[in-house]
Amino acid sequence: MKDVSRNPHSNNNDDNGDMGKILITGAAGFIGNFLSLRLLREGWQVVGIDSLNDYYDPELKKARLARIPENADFSFIRGDIADRPMMADLFAKNKFDVVVNLAAQAGVRYSIENPNSYIDANVVGFVNLLEGCRHSGVGHFVFASSSSVYGGNVRTPFSTHDNVDHPVSLYAATKKANELMAHCYSHLYGLHTTGLRFFTVYGPWGRPDMAYFLFTKAIMAGRPIKIFNNGRMKRDFTYIDDIIEGLVRIIANVPQPQKNWDKMNPDPASSWCPYKIYNIGNNQREDLMRYIEVLEDCLGKKAEKQFLPMQDGDVKETYANVDDLVRDIDFKPRISIEDGLQSFVKWYKHYYA
Repeated sequence: MKDVSRNPHSNNNDDNGDMGKILITGAAGFIGNFLSLRLLREGWQVVGIDSLNDYYDPELKKARLARIPENADFSFIRGDIADRPMMADLFAKNKFDVVVNLAAQAGVRYSIENPNSYIDANVVGFVNLLEGCRHSGVGHFVFASSSSVYGGNVRTPFSTHDNVDHPVSLYAATKKANELMAHCYSHLYGLHTTGLRFFTVYGPWGRPDMAYFLFTKAIMAGRPIKIFNNGRMKRDFTYIDDIIEGLVRIIANVPQPQKNWDKMNPDPASSWCPYKIYNIGNNQREDLMRYIEVLEDCLGKKAEKQFLPMQDGDVKETYANVDDLVRDIDFKPRISIEDGLQSFVKWYKHYYA
């Protein structure tokens, strides 16, 4: 692995990758790390950027980066996508075929306490990427949105063809803003953009702020787990391998303008310009209590449960309609929570000894 973090403007434009050159933001993050590994195996030349901030343990992020082989065609930049001069220089000195934005300030509840960090990472950083793509002729800009954009929607399964104008957290609002900003650049500059609404991604090397990770840590330590809305929650849990398979297929599926797009009956999932939105979820809603039972079985230990009221900014249910995903890239997530949680627990016990 080539580390250019001391010189983030290093020009590495030798086009060694058989598949092309790709920029992955949030490369030390959960999804970004798995995607980097997959694309390197497929022959891409990968440039990764990550701020390695302390929202959660930076050592876990560094450990993820250490998974990338030393001889891989991978360059790492430690930097913040909200740094406008740095990002402009990065795009000026590199010719990226594809950009995948997985860098964001995550977490629904954290956005209530720290709103400015969401504007910096999720709005300012996002427009820096759009500007870089626009001025350097990037062929496809793929970005992570979130199931959180469905907010106050109650009709399930959630469809990308439904209106999502009623977010219930600032995090969700920034993700909706990303979709709108991307559409604007697709319209004005012909930038091909695809947004992916991820549904509760989990698995080995995951984020320690996620519920399944917190549950595991508490159960292993003999502490009670906090279960909000008294356990009356449903989630569409999506295993990391399914997310990566969907991402790789989407990267190759560059959106085209919809010639028959009806402005009198506008479809939010597509456009007259090269723009598309997809859900990536398991297309199943699992009761949170059932999810906990499976986790207990995998750990071989019962949880002490503390039932609490609903938290601000949270939603009771997520459930993805993935018909468009199946139609356009012939893929539907399929890994069960039994298999997924077993893989996570095996990793967790090994990583934390």
